Amino acid sequence: MNFSDELVHWYLKNKRDLPWRNTTNAYVIWLSEIILQQTRVEQGMPYFHRFLEKYPDVKAFAAAHEDEILNLWQGLGYYSRGRNMLKTARQVVEQHAGEFPVSYVQLIGLKGIGEYTAAAISSFSSNEARAVVDGNVYRVLARFFGISEPTNSTTGKTLFQQIAD
Repeated sequence: MNFSDELVHWYLKNKRDLPWRNTTNAYVIWLSEIILQQTRVEQGMPYFHRFLEKYPDVKAFAAAHEDEILNLWQGLGYYSRGRNMLKTARQVVEQHAGEFPVSYVQLIGLKGIGEYTAAAISSFSSNEARAVVDGNVYRVLARFFGISEPTNSTTGKTLFQQIAD
């Protein structure tokens, strides 16, 4: 069994049923990705549901006042994420006519969306072939392939991204 097959087999056996896995809606996926940054799923899930209920689409989110967003965000920490979400939502409304982008190239240009988040949204929403690489992915790849190159080096980042791709 090759690496991809082993990984898919493990995932199918261990995956959790999470609401953002049952959609291709880029807005919903974006909400989950930002809320879950540095947050455990168990802690982030109620926030995800509250945000989605109050702001069912990006236009509703963009129309919110910052204090409303930060009030809903209370308890998650890193309040800049909430502020950046509002900026992103407004940018989507202004630059993309309220249609949340699904391509990596468009997503990477939005406030608060980096390489990981753009790759996640584009791959989950439109099946774009983008490897999502974070600390967990670095650890799995390093162990499976016996890589000792530091992940915080330019060479390491390039190597791990190439393997993931």
